[in-house]
Amino acid sequence: MIYPQNFEQKIGFDQIRQLLKNKCLSTLGEERVDDMAFSDDYTDINRRLEQVVEFVRIIQEEDSFPDQYFFDVRTSLKRIRVEGLYMDEQELFDLRRSLETIRDIVRFLQQTDDDEEYADGEENSSYPALKELAGDILVFPQLITRINNILDKFGKIKDNASAGLLRIRRELSATTGSISRSLNAILRTAQSEGYVDKDVTPTMRDGRLVIPVAPGMKRKIKGIVHDESATGKTVFIEPAEVVEANNRIRELEGEERREIIRILTEFSSVIRPQIPALLQSYEFLAEIDFIRAKALLGLEFKAGKPSFEDRQILDWFDAIHPLLQLSLAKHGKKVIPLEIELTPQQRILLISGPNAGGKSVCLKTVGLLQYMLQCGLLVPMHERSHAGVFSHIFIDIGDEQSIEDDLSTYSSHLTNMKVMMKSCNEKSLILIDEFGGGTEPQIGGAIAEAVLKRFNQKQTFGVITTHYQNLKHFAESHEGVVNGAMLYDRHEMRALFQLQIGNPGSSFAVEIARKIGLPEEVIADASEIVGSEYIQSDKYLQDIVRDKRYWETKRQNIRKREKQMEETIARYEKEMEELERSRKEILKKAKEAAEQLLQESNAKIENTIRTIKEAQAEKEMTRLARQELTDFKEQVAAIEKQSMEEKIARKMDKLREKQERKKEKKAQQQKTPAQPAPVIKPIAEDDYVRIKGQTSVGQVLEINGKNAVVMFGLMKTNVKLDKLERTEAPQQNKSLTKATFVSSETQEHMYEKKLNFKQDIDVRGMRGDEAIQAVTYFIDDAILVGVSRVRILHGTGTGILRTLIRQYLATVPGVAHFQDEHVQFGGAGITVVDLK
Repeated sequence: MIYPQNFEQKIGFDQIRQLLKNKCLSTLGEERVDDMAFSDDYTDINRRLEQVVEFVRIIQEEDSFPDQYFFDVRTSLKRIRVEGLYMDEQELFDLRRSLETIRDIVRFLQQTDDDEEYADGEENSSYPALKELAGDILVFPQLITRINNILDKFGKIKDNASAGLLRIRRELSATTGSISRSLNAILRTAQSEGYVDKDVTPTMRDGRLVIPVAPGMKRKIKGIVHDESATGKTVFIEPAEVVEANNRIRELEGEERREIIRILTEFSSVIRPQIPALLQSYEFLAEIDFIRAKALLGLEFKAGKPSFEDRQILDWFDAIHPLLQLSLAKHGKKVIPLEIELTPQQRILLISGPNAGGKSVCLKTVGLLQYMLQCGLLVPMHERSHAGVFSHIFIDIGDEQSIEDDLSTYSSHLTNMKVMMKSCNEKSLILIDEFGGGTEPQIGGAIAEAVLKRFNQKQTFGVITTHYQNLKHFAESHEGVVNGAMLYDRHEMRALFQLQIGNPGSSFAVEIARKIGLPEEVIADASEIVGSEYIQSDKYLQDIVRDKRYWETKRQNIRKREKQMEETIARYEKEMEELERSRKEILKKAKEAAEQLLQESNAKIENTIRTIKEAQAEKEMTRLARQELTDFKEQVAAIEKQSMEEKIARKMDKLREKQERKKEKKAQQQKTPAQPAPVIKPIAEDDYVRIKGQTSVGQVLEINGKNAVVMFGLMKTNVKLDKLERTEAPQQNKSLTKATFVSSETQEHMYEKKLNFKQDIDVRGMRGDEAIQAVTYFIDDAILVGVSRVRILHGTGTGILRTLIRQYLATVPGVAHFQDEHVQFGGAGITVVDLK
């Protein structure tokens, strides 16, 4: 249950609906947005949120999701339920493309991860919630094939859609060719006899092929006069020899249209039994459009899914009002995030504080985000937030006075309170702004306290804003209700827009009055009227809030220092482990060196024995060999001992120096205030960038999600943002720039010029010099934008304009060839120009 009826308007959800509609691809999704409603079914809400979360991943990670053809053909399908009615070519074309989109979406969502399987052997889907949505949707491959047999890739009826249509079109083509040949023969005869100018060709009038003739010669050619030129200098005659053939063409065109209608009617009869299943598939397409729009809105709001639980809880971190965020972003400002907690032990939060301090924004943020969540939308808050489900949400905010119903502001508030008290329970969330306001403060505060007592007894959840002192005292003395304050900087006299739960807030009425310049004697009189006790209590309240902020800051600093200490201890323990590991490594290497020396010693002993044997045991030689061996052993032992001691000593000295340097660095850091870590600014439009590992510098034209469109020289390319790095603008030689560099502004101008360029020009009725000037500009533009073929409409008439234009075209180097248009499309009245 949602109360009152204009609940969505009060919290701004009507604007959320409009933003969602703007992101839909068709009326299919827009209808879903209109039907979107508040739900208190945890399973249903969670399923819808998971669908949106999965689609956000698709937008961020996938490039191949099929979302190009979202056409709503439901009206056409419902219309052809009546026997004899049919879908026209365009409707059939839209049906085919949208059915192909449905088929591709279902195929995309039902694809599986090949490398993973569940324990019971089932395949693991990348998007399980969306796959479940697509589970029983029909895709009609045979119907798509049937339409492909009727329509070509441009949506036109194929010649071979039926045998009858193929016969008709072949006869139509043959008859048209016969007429063209007959007209050319008649025209040549008339030209040879001087009835018609040499450069005249057959043309088309009212769907019939005719010959342009001067009015004075019209009786020289037998036939029917169908039309004359605007100047009256040319009449168009259909020779008698081709009248029957032209009539046959009209008959064939009628037969062609009847055959097309027959084909479409027959196809409509085929799909008529499948219309219910088709409509079900389009409901799926509508749901996909709706989910896609919600995912795009979530990305725009930087929203996500909090920890969602099937109970009544509201424990939010970094919650942001999305509409306020969009509004402030236009002025370069940011919303201060909201942290709020409602639990079964602290169900009702009573917020007090100065006017314009953010109390109403806090209230609306709670209402809008909870409503968005229970409508299946992602919400802008930290992912470690916890959110629950409420069965009722009530709101009382703003002025509800009504002349028609004879209700004052206070009466309307009391009416709302009556509805809330009657309908609320332990699963309800109530949102009340300026509780008890609108009437005499003493009795208003008393009634508000009595109503608050009933809310608390019913164990309902709520966020209430007020200025009444008695309500603040009530919150302090009753379990289930907790005070909260919107913080205010008393020294700078500005609101901080931060909610602090635990203590009531001061209205700062005296300070604000003094700031705006109210006379001091007025302030003194007011203080005397309310009494020193009230003033002192308000001052003590301010001091408590100030002290709490101070100690909260202290506590955060202590936590920060403790964390730094833990990190330092962990770092020292890691260094000690590295030191022990280094010692073992040194001993191991020393042992290996000793073994090597021992091997060398054995080799030396063997050499000594061999020397003794070779000297035939001469005493002096033996004594010298033994002495040499003894000296070598002593030398080896000394080297080994010295080497090990020196290596260990050097390593220990290095480690000691390293630790001393760290201590000195830390002491220096404590003396010097810490510099803030450099903020890495994300890549934005117009930044100069380069692909990591490369040297070419480009400029960012556009950013779409994780991709960016970058202009490298004269080439645009699409690159992922994580592969780019910011760099300085390229330093270019000025003279070289003039010759080779084309500015982006020029490129944009050329691109726009090419898009708007029309390949036909009409110079009929112009004087010769005007026509030549127009054609000159036209041909120059065509060559500039790179068009290969253009058409000049000059009419037939006397042929002077045609002659002048062709004489000019013969002198243009960029013109490769020019000729008359085909007789069916204008003949000699149009010159077709091919450009190099």
